[in-house]
Amino acid sequence: MAAGEEVGGTELTPRLGKVARRELAASGYTRYEQLSGVSSKELLRIHGVGPKAIRILEEELAALGLAFAKV
Repeated sequence: MAAGEEVGGTELTPRLGKVARRELAASGYTRYEQLSGVSSKELLRIHGVGPKAIRILEEELAALGLAFAKV
């Protein structure tokens, strides 16, 4: 298991709501590097991912030196 990865198969922060984490994983987003290839606008189309989740993910990505893709 990679550092930061948890048993549920995703390294995404537990600061996200359960629904957002589950739906992101179901859409194939389990690692922060994957999120850097997609825009926040695209992620907002996923059930359970709202503005608060985007803000949290932006903070987490920035801490890793990553960012969402630009549209």
